Amino acid sequence: MTLFQSVKRETAARFARFVAVGLINTAFGYAVYALLVLAGLGAQAALICSFSIGVLWNYFTTARFVFEVSGYDRLPAYAGCYIVIYLLNAAALRAALIAGVHPLAAQAILLPAAAILSFVLLSRVLRPQS
Repeated sequence: MTLFQSVKRETAARFARFVAVGLINTAFGYAVYALLVLAGLGAQAALICSFSIGVLWNYFTTARFVFEVSGYDRLPAYAGCYIVIYLLNAAALRAALIAGVHPLAAQAILLPAAAILSFVLLSRVLRPQS
């Protein structure tokens, strides 16, 4: 097996773990968002709350199970990635709401793009150090 094949296989395995853990993390974050919206909180406020809670939850699951990273030293950079993801998500959510899309449907539609962006950014922050 060549080095390229090895790296490609490792990236594919990591992406598969990211998808599996991401499904759990997404369900958790969306459940928090949905509960807050259904409780009467506005969509943007619910989004910031679910992202804030989700950063810690997701850090532990993603860092440990996807990228095999332990400890807290990468948490600030990880949180920085989530701020970028949040800002883009919030802008897209606002546009969807202005277009008349229901808050729960709007966020559900935006989840796949947010997940792909998350993998790209987080794989750089949580890459195993040589």
